[in-house]
Amino acid sequence: MHIASDGIALSADGKTLYYSPLSSRHLFSVPTALLRDRNVPESDVEATVKDLGEKGASDGLESDASGAVYAGDYERNSIRKMNPDGSWQTIAHDPRILWPDTLSVGTDGYLYFTANQLNRMAQFNGGTDLRRKPYTLFRVKVNASPATLQP
Repeated sequence: MHIASDGIALSADGKTLYYSPLSSRHLFSVPTALLRDRNVPESDVEATVKDLGEKGASDGLESDASGAVYAGDYERNSIRKMNPDGSWQTIAHDPRILWPDTLSVGTDGYLYFTANQLNRMAQFNGGTDLRRKPYTLFRVKVNASPATLQP
């Protein structure tokens, strides 16, 4: 399986692209203005890429209007949040969060995400498909303390 950047999100104002290779534990960002300008040399774009630090091993990413970035953490069955100040916190952890992906912040103040069970696919388990249906869509209130997970 070959996957390059699988974890990608756009800031609410559209000015920043957040991304992470699936095999990386780091979150990166780059200004979108440079990505849109075909006259900017790749070396100039590369010089503006920021390593925002370790987020854990994740697949899906999402951002919200407050400047927070959310990432699934498939090694810890959790969802992590990078606050606008750059600090990370775990906002949901549960053994049912199996390879969290497809994150989306709703207008209702919840972060929605799926447990896609990618790690249970046959190609990772000697040809035996270990996924269990039905697949689950979770939500967690992102601006509440403490966060509560709801399937």
